[in-house]
Amino acid sequence: MPRAHKSRSGSLQYWPRKRAQKETARVKGWPKTDKTVLLGFPAYKVGMTHAQVQINNPHSRLKNDLFSIPVTILECPSIKPFSLRFYKKTPYGLKAISEILNKNLDKDLARKLVLPKKQLPSDIPKEYDEVRLICSTQPKITSIGKKKPEVLEIGIGGPLESKSEYGKSFFDKEINISDVFKGNQLVDVHGVTKGKGFQGTIKRFGLSLKAKKSEKKKRSTGNLGPVTPSKVLYTVPQAGKMGYHLRTEVNKQILKIELYSKETVPKGGFRHYGMIKNAYLILKGSVFGPRKRLLTLTQPMRNKKVYAHEIKRIVL
Repeated sequence: MPRAHKSRSGSLQYWPRKRAQKETARVKGWPKTDKTVLLGFPAYKVGMTHAQVQINNPHSRLKNDLFSIPVTILECPSIKPFSLRFYKKTPYGLKAISEILNKNLDKDLARKLVLPKKQLPSDIPKEYDEVRLICSTQPKITSIGKKKPEVLEIGIGGPLESKSEYGKSFFDKEINISDVFKGNQLVDVHGVTKGKGFQGTIKRFGLSLKAKKSEKKKRSTGNLGPVTPSKVLYTVPQAGKMGYHLRTEVNKQILKIELYSKETVPKGGFRHYGMIKNAYLILKGSVFGPRKRLLTLTQPMRNKKVYAHEIKRIVL
């Protein structure tokens, strides 16, 4: 019988297939906007449920009906500014040239960083090409059982002249999710996926099981390639660590942003997470990562038209 044709197992779109360096997502590019705004905000993944919504689209066949969709709940405790960092463009990328520290630093930052004992200069440099705000999270005000804060970098949109003063305006206050995002807008989600440990080629690349009478193994690669060239090509599926990858999902719609209330949170809290004690948002669809994983929401890189969804009921 002729050999059946089968497409390649395992995507080469993400290569190298390696694990993330750290659990906090590294945002590689920030969108450019004309308005001076913060371009991102961190949130903790609570879990999934489903909601009954009504779409405000006059052309939809479901415009007057209630329909159920899966949703993800993210808790968004307020964040505190740590510093304002200035960059200069070089042939090898951005290089940090100066930094202005916030005078009112949180004591819990000593769990994460070595805080300076002396007060650093707070002058804005004369020449710079990029400004970004360094912020710290507050996991201690959530119920995830963690005290050490995460430190992450958030981009600032708008003209370069107004970015520095806009960033310094946050030094005396905490930043809330409502200061950055609004309901029924699109966001990009950056984060690290679930780690699945060491896996074989069947689960890792989706290979087919070998025939019934094959020798020795059934869940392995048939062979590792031809005799010439005398090396194993990187495209050959092999066993290895799976998951815990840095990934980005674009154009996820925020259905609702609201403060904590007893009516929308179950009495015993969410499974494997606990109680929600801060503002939270409801995201349409699913996102990667386990519960309690920190995700970074950013302004959308690819804008498209989106219709508002009105939540009528959340099924918990």
